[in-house]
Amino acid sequence: MRAKILAPGIYRLLCLMVIQGLYLAKVQAHDLPLSKLNLPPGFEIEVFAEVNNARQLARGMDGTIYAGSRRAGDVFAIPDADKDNVGDAVYTIAKDLELPSGIAYRNGDLYIGAVSKILRLPGIGKKLTNPPEPEVITDVLPTERHHGWKFIDFGPDGQLYVPVGAPCNICLSDNPWYASILRIDLDAMKPAFEVYAEGVRNTVGFAWEPGTNHLWFTDNGRDWMGDDLPPCELNVATRPGQHFGYPFFHGTGIPDPELGDGKDEDDYVNPALDLGPHVAPLGMVFYEGDMFPEEYRGQIFIAEHGSWNRTPEAGHTGYRITMAKRTPDGLKYETFIDGWLEDNVGWGRPVDMMVLPDGSMLISDDTGNVIYRLTYEG
Repeated sequence: MRAKILAPGIYRLLCLMVIQGLYLAKVQAHDLPLSKLNLPPGFEIEVFAEVNNARQLARGMDGTIYAGSRRAGDVFAIPDADKDNVGDAVYTIAKDLELPSGIAYRNGDLYIGAVSKILRLPGIGKKLTNPPEPEVITDVLPTERHHGWKFIDFGPDGQLYVPVGAPCNICLSDNPWYASILRIDLDAMKPAFEVYAEGVRNTVGFAWEPGTNHLWFTDNGRDWMGDDLPPCELNVATRPGQHFGYPFFHGTGIPDPELGDGKDEDDYVNPALDLGPHVAPLGMVFYEGDMFPEEYRGQIFIAEHGSWNRTPEAGHTGYRITMAKRTPDGLKYETFIDGWLEDNVGWGRPVDMMVLPDGSMLISDDTGNVIYRLTYEG
């Protein structure tokens, strides 16, 4: 394994609001210890670009990589014109937005999810050094910041999928948009909204399965049921209108102690796979590239951002890349890369992944302040 660029970014995570689990990170002038990452044999990881608080990734038609952020409030563009697999520069193309974590690229335009708004930067690929002011596509989404940051993407149907997280740890809201995934037709005369999936506490990553176009998504489990309950989830929506259990059930058939009484598990869709408790699964991707060995083709990779409220005795979980591996006996949950957690402190926290045309994989890290490039040279 080699590190092509060493970048600053180790953080001490301080829990400022225990109920909401929000962190402030204090930057340390320290090189990222990439040699401490545990990779499968033959894989190598290096830094593609240093990007402040990098979250969701998108790729333009010309190969420019875009990255959202959360606490930084900015959106970035990283071109690689010389094709040496290292970003040439990092341009800030939108500033001072509200938690602009989610981004999606379509037909030359970059779309941004910023809590209550969907914004657009038209023709951004040719305007990196002089970006336009973001256009407001809609501003009618809920304004609640608790689970208000977004992961957004265009589906095979051409519509924009936008989750709205629950405005709490555990609650039942009168607003049907909360705890859901919305589908928005931006090509209508006025953006048309549809609740595509219900009972989704807080998804910050989804992808469509090649061949079926089923929507697979991660979901962050509730807090304060203990160190080891409930599991976070990997789900699959096979059609519109399905309910995935929140706030009544968690994981596979675990009733909520506050809101689960009198509810029937059979009324809701169980996860495709229970993940670890409090691992905070975010981005996910189906690997369809040619670089990795054949055993990885079609597998689901998941970025686990990591726990924040487990007791010191239990230790943190997550801070790794895992796989939901397809086997004859069903999905098998296993670790792919770990090592970002050292002495129960995370010096890096994976957020999102993207498979590039050459089959390599980009991984964003909002704590290490970088985007990594993962390759296989075995």
